[in-house]
Amino acid sequence: MDIFQKCHEFTRADEARAAGLYPFSHEITSRQHAEVTMYGRRTVMLGSNNYLGLTSDDRVIEAAKRALDAYGTGCSGSRHLNGTLTIHNEMERQLADFFGKAEVMSFSTGFQTNLGILAGLCSRHDNIYSDRANHASLVDGGRLSFGQVRKFPHNDMVALEELLARCPEDRGKLIAVDGVFSMEGDLADLPNLVRLKKKYGARLLVDDSHGAGVMGPTGRGVGEYFGLMDDIDLYMGTFSKSFASLGGFVAGDHVVIDYLKHSSRPYIFSASMPPSNVAAVMEALRILKEEPDRPRRVNENADYMRRELRRLGLPSRDSIAPIIPISAYLDDRTFVVTRALLEHGVYVNPVISPAVPVGDAIVRTSYIATHTKEQLDFALEQLAEVLLRLYPISAEEIEVARQAAAAAAEAEGN
Repeated sequence: MDIFQKCHEFTRADEARAAGLYPFSHEITSRQHAEVTMYGRRTVMLGSNNYLGLTSDDRVIEAAKRALDAYGTGCSGSRHLNGTLTIHNEMERQLADFFGKAEVMSFSTGFQTNLGILAGLCSRHDNIYSDRANHASLVDGGRLSFGQVRKFPHNDMVALEELLARCPEDRGKLIAVDGVFSMEGDLADLPNLVRLKKKYGARLLVDDSHGAGVMGPTGRGVGEYFGLMDDIDLYMGTFSKSFASLGGFVAGDHVVIDYLKHSSRPYIFSASMPPSNVAAVMEALRILKEEPDRPRRVNENADYMRRELRRLGLPSRDSIAPIIPISAYLDDRTFVVTRALLEHGVYVNPVISPAVPVGDAIVRTSYIATHTKEQLDFALEQLAEVLLRLYPISAEEIEVARQAAAAAAEAEGN
């Protein structure tokens, strides 16, 4: 059988393109900001992870330009070889200080970071306890490692404890969770995760990609939000969101980070972060420390939208972070409403299976510290127009979605 046969049989994307409903890879012809230009139209951006609004900040851009002049466009090698610049080490020292950890190591992408942590740390003698709502990078990191992955239902601490209690004493135990869950916008149950890791002698990895710079009074993430930063053994974050760049990092004790530097294949065999990206991170971090109102502003914008979405009767989900999912249920309906919203001047993210369970598709909205009230009110008007008046969900469609979800759950159980 030809291995390419599956490619020829995949027609879903072409069908969506032919119907004018393909929801991905829309071109932006302006800076990534609270308002962007798409297809020649001004569009309110409710689909970006640029939470602090720093990707278009002139200070960050100028810092990146200066690094280009000083160091060139790339490093042409890995950190172990010729790819470590002075600014790499300085960035890592600043991040370690900011998050209150002994040491930080950085990776070229956030996805690589989780692959590198789990595959570099976990052997066949270890168990990884993974929340079912975890980001795909944690899922794939578990697959890439030789550890045994044990999944538990989303934020179900009873189920997690049952799994931990059954683990033999001679096996290593790592609990791996998102800090802010990227689709749901809710938080890991950090107090109970800390309780369980102490009770059963486990270690705790928190992927706080969507919490760093956003959660807590000074933007130090879910650890600060709960007052439990010291109890997180490995704190992971990305630079592509609040830090206006590209890459990822993990913070922890010196001995663990040093071990990962010598065992993590994505770290050892990938070229290091380009200097302009490193400089952008450091400038974004400087601004965050000097302007601590930015985390407050992004959360105030999200709180305002949560209240107004409920007032309008839109089917928004409970969330805490600046991510608010709105139920669309069916994949095809999600394509229709996201396209209609784009035509009405609002960009949102369509999220379908497998990113969410079958029958549980959502319109994912996310918010930025620099969104104005006028932009948010305009977006609310368009959301109500499209989701309540042009394409309202019927009881029959909801029932179809529920049946599909039940069938998928039963198939997974088997």
